[in-house]
Amino acid sequence: MVEEKETIKKKKGFASSRRDKPRFEGSAGESEFEQKLLDVRRTARMVAGGRRFSFRAVVVIGNKKGKVGADVAKGADVSMAVDKAVRQAKKHLVGVPLTPEGSISYPVEAKYGAARIMLKPAAKGKGVIAGGTVRAICNLAGITNITTKILSKSHNKLNNARATLLALAKLK
Repeated sequence: MVEEKETIKKKKGFASSRRDKPRFEGSAGESEFEQKLLDVRRTARMVAGGRRFSFRAVVVIGNKKGKVGADVAKGADVSMAVDKAVRQAKKHLVGVPLTPEGSISYPVEAKYGAARIMLKPAAKGKGVIAGGTVRAICNLAGITNITTKILSKSHNKLNNARATLLALAKLK
């Protein structure tokens, strides 16, 4: 009986079941984007029986060809939080115009929350001179020569990442 339904579907041109298709275009192994985990924190909320714990993950993704994104998500365990953060980051990609030397065109600054970031182009062969969060974003964006500075005293990796993405989005 199941075989009859399958042949009827094929004859009439029905689309295959949604369960047959992967939920997202690229599965974790086939994705064109590389990912880097910036931060993981355990969060808790109070319920009647005590504390209920979850995990918050900040992830940066990029294809090293000028597309980069970062986002945050929570999940019951770390892997679930990372997967959700990667899906969110794919929705918020920023295009970065690169020069032939692998740098940016002109200096740019951005502020997000308490975080202030400055990005300046560098000569060929200079390398990526940047702190942890900004370095990860620049590497995944495909920038090979850049000088950066975190101007604020903020150590918040999420705000630093979002300020860096705002600065890269300002580039034309």
